[in-house]
Formats: sequence, C-alpha cells, structure tokens
Amino acid sequence: MATASSSLAGAPYPEREEAREGKLERAVTALRYFAGGAHTRERSLARIVAAAGRAGRALDGLGEAALRERASALRARLRREGFGELALAAEAFALVRETAARTVGLRHFDVQLIGGWAMLNGMLAEMETGEGKTLTATLAAATAALAGRAVHVITVNDYLAERDAQAMRPVYEALGLTVGCVKSGMDPEARRAAYRCDVAYCCNKEIAFDYLRDRRVLGGRPRAIAMKLDALGGAGAAPRLLLRGLQFAIVDEADSVLVDEARTPLILSAQADHSQEETLHAQALELARALGEQDFRLGESGVEITEPGLDRLAQLGEQMQGVWRGPRRREQLVRQALSALHAFQRDKHYLVRDGKVVIVDENTGRLMPDRSWEQGLHQLIELKEGCAVTGRRETLARISYQRFFRRYLHLAGMTGTASEVAAELWTVYRLRVATVPTHRPGRRVRCPDRVFGPAAHKWRAVVARVGELRSAGRPVLIGTRSVGASETLAGHLDQAGIPYRLLNARQDRDEAEIIARAGEPGCVTVATNMAGRGTDIKLAPGVAEHGGLHVIATELNDSGRIDRQLYGRCARQGDAGSCEAILAIEEDLVATFFPPAARLRALQRLPLWLGRVVFAVAQRRAERAHSRARRDLLDLDDFLGDILAFSGRGE
Repeated sequence: MATASSSLAGAPYPEREEAREGKLERAVTALRYFAGGAHTRERSLARIVAAAGRAGRALDGLGEAALRERASALRARLRREGFGELALAAEAFALVRETAARTVGLRHFDVQLIGGWAMLNGMLAEMETGEGKTLTATLAAATAALAGRAVHVITVNDYLAERDAQAMRPVYEALGLTVGCVKSGMDPEARRAAYRCDVAYCCNKEIAFDYLRDRRVLGGRPRAIAMKLDALGGAGAAPRLLLRGLQFAIVDEADSVLVDEARTPLILSAQADHSQEETLHAQALELARALGEQDFRLGESGVEITEPGLDRLAQLGEQMQGVWRGPRRREQLVRQALSALHAFQRDKHYLVRDGKVVIVDENTGRLMPDRSWEQGLHQLIELKEGCAVTGRRETLARISYQRFFRRYLHLAGMTGTASEVAAELWTVYRLRVATVPTHRPGRRVRCPDRVFGPAAHKWRAVVARVGELRSAGRPVLIGTRSVGASETLAGHLDQAGIPYRLLNARQDRDEAEIIARAGEPGCVTVATNMAGRGTDIKLAPGVAEHGGLHVIATELNDSGRIDRQLYGRCARQGDAGSCEAILAIEEDLVATFFPPAARLRALQRLPLWLGRVVFAVAQRRAERAHSRARRDLLDLDDFLGDILAFSGRGE
C-alpha cells in the first residue's frame, strides 16, 4: 500500500506516504485478495491465548505497586523492541487483562485476546455484537501506547467516544497511561491537550477535520527539514499543530467509518461572500417548481432532467438575465434545486431545529450540526424550509476517508459486520478481516420475514406483532430508517394504546436512558439507526426466560450489513433473542433501486420468496451504486491531490 514517510524516532509529524496505484495495480491487488493474499490467519492468531495465559501466571498475587512497576518495565522494553513479537505482546496483554479485572471488574475473554492480537497485527477484527469490543480495544491500544505510539481510538460519534473513554479510563491510568477525549465544540487548546495523551478517543469526523487543520498550518504535507528550519526561526508550526501525526489507529465500527461514510468527501471550509447568491438560489427554486413530473426523474445517480425538461428550461431562461441564459450553469443550478425539493426529505435526510437545517447521518441516525452540503445544496434546502440562509462556504482543504486512513502508520479496526466488504477493505486499506469466534454459542432465532405491498398493511402487522410480544413479557426493539418513519410508527402505536420509548435524532439527548431501559419486560423501543451501532441492550432479570429481546426491522437499509447491526442488538453474548423483518414494497429502497418492482405494491402481501428476491435485488443495486461512488470519490481525490501538489498548494 505505502511506505512510512519516516520512522517514529525524530519524525516531526509521523504518517504514511501513499504509494499511488493505477487501475492495473488495483486489479492485481483485488486478484491477490481472492487468490488468498488477505488470509485472516485465525489459527496463528489463537496462539496469543496460551502465551498470555503463561505470562499471566507471573502476575498472580502481585500488589498494585508491583503491577505498576511491571508496567513501567514493560514500557521500556516495548519502546526498544516494539510489539511485533508474540511473547512480548503476550506479556502486555496479560498485564492489561489483570489490570482491567482489578480496576473495572472485567477480565478479557480468550476471544477478546484474539481480537486484540488481530488489531495489533494491523487487521480488522470482526466480532459479534455484544462480544465486548470496547474492552477488547484496550489490549491493542494500551500495548501500542506503552510502546510510545500516539494511539487514536476512533468511533462513529461523540457519545460513544466519551462513553468508552470514561469506561476504560481506570484501566489505562492504572498502567500509567493518560487518556483524552476529543468532542465537537472543543477549542483548539483542549483538542491539543487531548491528542497529547497516550490514548485519545475521538469521532472519525473530528479527527479527520483536525488533520486538515494541521495541513493548513503546515501548508501541505509535512517535511522534516522544513519544520526544523521553521522551528529554528522561532516561529515554528509545531506549537499550533493539533495531532502528533498519524501513528496508530483503532477504528471502531470500522465498516461504517471506512466504507459507508467514505462516499462523502471531508471539506474544511470558511464563510465566503454570498451577497448575490441568495437571489440566485431563490430563482433556481422557482424554475425547479415550474417543471412538471415529465421534466425530470430521480435515479440511482440523483436527479436527471429529461429532454422535455431541458427544452422547458430553455424557454424559461430566455425570459431571464445573467447566468440563466447559459445552458450548462442553468441546468446545474436547477438540478441542485430539484434535488433540494425532491431528493432530500425533511425528517429523513435533515431536521429543522431552532430555525436551522441540521443534517442527519443516514447510516447512524445521528445529527451532524457542524456539517453542510456543498455546491449550494444546503442553501437551497434552507430556502425550501424558510430558514435563514447561512451562505456559501469556500473550500479551504479536502480529503476523502480513504486517503486519510491510509496515511496511518498502523491501521486496525473492529466491527460486527465486515465480511461482506472484506474485498474492498483489502483493496483500499490493505486491511485483512479476521473473524473472531464468539465467547458463547449464539442463540439468535431468525423468524420468517413478511413483505406487504402497501405501507399501511405493514404498520398494522407491526403493531399486532408488538402487542403479541409485549403480552408475553418480552422487550421489543423496532428499527426504522428515518425520523419520519419512526414518528409514523409512533402514531400507530398511540392509536393502539401501546406505550413505547422513541429514540431518533430529536431525542438524542435521552439516548443513554432509553437504551438502558430497552431490555425491561414488555418495554417497546422505536428507534432509527441510532440504536444500531455501539449500543448494548442488557436484559433485565427474568427476560431471557421469556425469549429475550425481539428485534423488528420495518425497513431495509441500502446495505445488508446495517440490517445485521440492528439484528445484532438481540441475543448478545449467548442470550436468548429473536428478530424478523416486516416490510412493504412502498419503500425508498425499492423505489430508488428497483423501480419496476414498485408495481407489486398493489398486492396486499407478497409470497416470501418474491419479497426476498425484490429486496435482495434492490440492496445489491444499492451496494453497487455506493461502491461506485466510493471508487469515483477516491479517483477524484487522487486527481485533485495531483493538481494541488503540482500547483504547490498542498491539500
């Protein structure tokens, strides 16, 4: 993939120098994966269990002071020798396991040792939901931190980053390590202090944008000689940098961060002059509203204006002045306006909160208040909703997740769902997927799916099923894709007199409390994808005897991996649990990616085999479209990187 730009010792800003690959090299890389070049080596990974067991026997009966001395001595050895050798890593793992048992009352299982060893070897550990990935990460993170690496534990949102940092802090501190947490809204000095800690927990968006800010300070990629000369001049950039380079990363929910979110570039921007743009955007919306249904269509690639639509625009443009007389600019502006009107839906893609348009992350269901759409789309949606227009922002720096994460000297990860995208993870990031066995045999029961034509039939079936399960004393988690869908279901439950708890982007402040109670007998929780990642629903006493948590999916996501994350909320760590999908053809997934099947919505209920075929085809097409989008983004990012490097502007 690449070679390190410099060794850690004396490197001003350690990161990996990318080796550029052409299409032929990428094809060879993909063939190497399918030919066995990305074997996970589970058998060799399991050797860590016996080695850590032997090392752990030497720690029995030691006091706290003695353990601290062991950690100090091990730190010196790891800094000299690194953590590649099995025996030395086993000593570190045994020490971390013993420390965790004494500080937080959790002792790592053998399968967690395997997951930690996989990550220490630069792999992605695929571990079932509920297998304790948060605790597993401490093995690799603490070992690398003791070896002198700046460790970043990266997850999908601020809530999980803060939760995990606080939960695992006693383990690290008992080993003599410092822990920081980076969250949105922190000032630069607080961020700098957090990144200076041995282990820093953070959200993927926060660290990527902080990296771009460092690129701005450095004027591009770091150069050791330039930085040393700069420091000698008395005005060095080092004190203004946030990160200590990209040394060692553990990415939690790695498939979400490295795959699902990799379709969108990360753009660092600043306010630009927009004195005349609000009028331009308002005119674009007027023209878009003047077009009829025959003038445009929504497809996999977005909005397309038809030939009659282009003719209609030309007629309207003749009556206007300025940019509206130019066909290309006119078509671009109106296409964006049509997207704002028809492709981006309130309570699905965004919320209006306190008079502002706030983006909702479709993969996680969480709000992204610091993000905005580019090329005028955000301003068009603000005008559509009658909000104050924030004005266009000027791009200062940009990078894709693919290029950012490939620059880490050591990249590892963990998730519950990675097998489906193993080839892409290997091709793009050189990450092998190591499937880690479960601590206890799984007991999840998959009930037969039901597929209806109209959405109204689906909601009736969901309400009836909830009533049946609730009367049996079982907790129920119902998954929806959007805020609007969750509130629609909430209305149906209200009509049926069924009490419930609602978890979506509007109730994000109550997430911890809602999840804590979701495993109680008869509790009904309606949630978006916020309840799909990083959250464990623990069963109340007596619930397992009645069958455990039951999960109902009311919509399928564009990727089957995200559906698996939802189903993974039940039957964690060998508990009892079950799941099913109750669906309708009247869904965005089918309408967008398999339009011919929309005719089946006239049927009250579809045969199981036909429903499975329809959604399998729609999901497969969606996954292919998103894969193409990620590949195109990476190609564009490489192209822009070349252009900026040639111009001397850096990133």
